[in-house]
Amino acid sequence: MRLLVVEDEKRIADFLSRGLQSAGYAVDTVNTGGDAVEMVHSTEYDLVVLDLGLPDMDGLQVLEKIRNRKVIPPVLILSARDSVDDRVRGLEQGADDYLVKPFAFVELLARARVLLRRGQPTPEKLLVGDLTLDCIRRKVTRLNENIELAPKEFSILEYMMRNRGRPLSRTMIVEHVWDMDYDGLTNIVDVYIRHLRSKIDDKFPVKMIHTVRGIGYMLDAPETAAPQASAAPAEMA
Repeated sequence: MRLLVVEDEKRIADFLSRGLQSAGYAVDTVNTGGDAVEMVHSTEYDLVVLDLGLPDMDGLQVLEKIRNRKVIPPVLILSARDSVDDRVRGLEQGADDYLVKPFAFVELLARARVLLRRGQPTPEKLLVGDLTLDCIRRKVTRLNENIELAPKEFSILEYMMRNRGRPLSRTMIVEHVWDMDYDGLTNIVDVYIRHLRSKIDDKFPVKMIHTVRGIGYMLDAPETAAPQASAAPAEMA
């Protein structure tokens, strides 16, 4: 999932970015309202974390411009404005939640997860064959065996399971999971796919992750896997 943090204080922006990335999300950060509006209109975000005290415009103006989009991401306001009137105004103008500074990161993360679940018309659990991913508890099992995944591994697997049977390019995976553009040189996707294969495929006779030659990777149950996809050995990932 991809998040946008709109915060002009670099220390707070860096703190939020590091924390959310550690939780497994891809994060973009901007420090002005104008940049925020431009990013929201050019990129599909799952959540916007919006500071109200921006240097070029009030955060509520940014919120109004965001709400003009046809597809609207959930918005979590961060603000030092702690009066009841301020909170009511923010919620009435379309924010989905309002968190007053200073805040505990664990609370922000919990609220963000609630909004992300609310914005996703998908089931709490994803199932592909005998592989199960619990989106809320962030647990993965195969044949009832628990599989421990790092945050990025979980995010890649979730993305692949949500796109079951669809070939995903390395560019698509990087842009969805990491806060970076794919430069055509990095092998970061191949490294993580190799990690995933070692955890969800190597111990089991039926392979889930398939290499789609010339494109990237796909996850599917073998009985419905596309004919052009082949399960490559881990060392070829």
